[in-house]
Amino acid sequence: MKSCFALSETPLPGLTLLQRKPFGDNRGFFERLFCHQELQAFVPGKNIMQINHTLTTKIGTIRGIHFQYPPHTETKLVSCLHGEVYDVAVDLRQGSPTFLRWHAEILSGDNHKTLIIPEGFAHGFQTLTEKCEMLYLHTAAYHPNAEGGIHSQDPRLAIRWPLPISVLSSRDATHQLLLDDFTGITI
Repeated sequence: MKSCFALSETPLPGLTLLQRKPFGDNRGFFERLFCHQELQAFVPGKNIMQINHTLTTKIGTIRGIHFQYPPHTETKLVSCLHGEVYDVAVDLRQGSPTFLRWHAEILSGDNHKTLIIPEGFAHGFQTLTEKCEMLYLHTAAYHPNAEGGIHSQDPRLAIRWPLPISVLSSRDATHQLLLDDFTGITI
């Protein structure tokens, strides 16, 4: 059987885009979202430990920007199953040549893309349509005491969100701006 996935690099080393390849016929399509054997080539030595599903109902909503501190850093495979989002990953790796740079991809139920966000990156997204459903595969279980967050409008990041922000959770609204002495996280 031919591969169900194709991989492409982004401008940030380690952050990759996975193109899922649906197989269609007159009934619709079949699409593989996860295959341990094939995904080992993209996330070697890692296993999926947790899968999360979200629904965000209002256009312009931002979720994030979230990450996990060591020793609970994680790789995330993020897909949009319904709707369309502007998905952002921020490099927080200490000493990285792309430290505090961000990259965004449009993920949608129609384009069949998955963003593979490595350890040491933060993640957030903005909904571009109503009723966006996201699927997250994590290589580590969630640890509330290791949770980190950055305010989505942090001027040091200067993320260009495509829409005015319509909804931001109280938790995400209270994320701090990065301090000048923030040097990143070690992985």
